[in-house]
Amino acid sequence: MDLIKELEASQAEFSRIRRDLHAHPELRYEEHRTSDLVASTLQGWGIPVHRGLGGTGVVGVIRAGTGSRAIGLRADMDALPIQEMNTFAHASRHAGKMHACGHDGHTAMLLAAAAHLNATRRFDGTVYLIFQPAEEGGCGAAKMIEDGLFEKFEMESVYALHNWPGMPLGAFAVNSGAIMASSNEFRITLHGKGSHAALPHNAVDPVAALAALSQALQTILTRNKRPGDAAVLSITQMHAGEASNVIPDFAWLGGTVRTFSIDVLDLIESRMRELAEHLARGFGCEAEIVFDRKYPPTINHPQETAVCVDVMRALVGEENVDVDVEAPMSSEDFSFMLQARPGCYALIGNGEGGHRDHGHGAGPCMLHNTSYDFNDDLLPIGASYWVKLAQRLLPRS
Repeated sequence: MDLIKELEASQAEFSRIRRDLHAHPELRYEEHRTSDLVASTLQGWGIPVHRGLGGTGVVGVIRAGTGSRAIGLRADMDALPIQEMNTFAHASRHAGKMHACGHDGHTAMLLAAAAHLNATRRFDGTVYLIFQPAEEGGCGAAKMIEDGLFEKFEMESVYALHNWPGMPLGAFAVNSGAIMASSNEFRITLHGKGSHAALPHNAVDPVAALAALSQALQTILTRNKRPGDAAVLSITQMHAGEASNVIPDFAWLGGTVRTFSIDVLDLIESRMRELAEHLARGFGCEAEIVFDRKYPPTINHPQETAVCVDVMRALVGEENVDVDVEAPMSSEDFSFMLQARPGCYALIGNGEGGHRDHGHGAGPCMLHNTSYDFNDDLLPIGASYWVKLAQRLLPRS
């Protein structure tokens, strides 16, 4: 690996920061301590800081040379509402809150890169350091954009990294196109007419209609969607009635839809509405449909991705860069930023879990798992990538 020596030497310093963040996790839009730590650290290095975008967001600004070009590097800061099972020294001190997705590491990596970029200034232009709140279901990226992120800080492109357990330490995975799926939630309520269960002829039974609808919805993926278009429609909740001898007035089901394109999402939502409305009518019921589009698909831009791949290969070797990774069906709100500006979102390997300190939980070191922990050996690798990417995108003449 062609890592920056100064970043290797500073690993212990940023590991302490990362572990401090891990011990003090904060949920979406509650990242006050984290935001204070980020801002004070940047200001201590003389980096101008802007606060308040997205509530607890922080944007640092590093300028060098006379160039007018600018890029954005983004790290997410929030934790998850999970009870940590690890008992090592830096385990969460807040019950029911945990950095189970590595946002503590993402924040520390970008801080390490900021320190080096600020100290060396070996680029020409402006690097905006975007520390984002509320990635975990809170649409923090969209909120920062609504608060004027790209108007106040004009940048031509924007980039993000996410650690990925199971991939070898420091290996990269990316593709040009969809790298994460859209995230959408639905709830369909069928309204009928209740009755004593012994007198079903007096009822309009929403339970029977709901059972039929749950099966019919699956035909959207097998009979309406093209086989080559990846999508998920998962019913994860069903509820009907409170007593064994009562046919209820209503019944509902809910779940999630994931797609890699808006066109496929439009098709699925349209067919869900049609099936629910017509099937309900056939059973004498009425359908109430809520379809909530949370995060759009995260779609990388070809030109920016190609530059990132070149930097990755130079950093860790061509054999450690997967340029055609199979995109997972998980979602990411960096998608909002990629809708507003071109850029690239990439995965970086967190290893298999052998890095965890004694006292880790019995579960695997996987994202959103109670036994997860970020791999601190990743800090100089991710930070070196950020620095070299900024130098590549904003070269000195």
